[in-house]
Amino acid sequence: MRRAVADSAYHPSLSSALYYRDPKAALLWLEEAFGFEPVMVILDADDRLAHAEMRFGDGLIMIGTEWAENYKSPSSVGGKNTQTVHVQLTAAHGGDVDAHCERARKAGAKIVMGLEDQFYGDRTYRAMDPEGHVWTFGQTIEVMKPEDWDKTAGFKTLTRL
Repeated sequence: MRRAVADSAYHPSLSSALYYRDPKAALLWLEEAFGFEPVMVILDADDRLAHAEMRFGDGLIMIGTEWAENYKSPSSVGGKNTQTVHVQLTAAHGGDVDAHCERARKAGAKIVMGLEDQFYGDRTYRAMDPEGHVWTFGQTIEVMKPEDWDKTAGFKTLTRL
């Protein structure tokens, strides 16, 4: 098993933690399917994954096991999700959402929304991992201003209410 130590100086302003029944399998699958890079893996005395961190660009996700009644994988709660994770692809990490979607499909991701061009200038797809977490991947294909997408989609975009 490959083990890495995180750069302790790197702490993004915001990150998300996801819980899995089988976090070791999830860690390997997220690397293969979506291209996340493991940066820290902590194993307990019984060689179970206690905590892991993965990077994608300047983002960070944490991977862990189900550790209490309120911290479950979607596969343990009938597939329910209370959030999705959005990943923005840029030129720095390949920037090809079509190729990324195909990579995920080949690794066994369930594509729950195929590739679509969005009214705000991104091309996106949505995938479900083996335990039911939902991931959205997007790539900007046309830089648009809110007033442009408002005209196209019939919205009114504000900064705050």
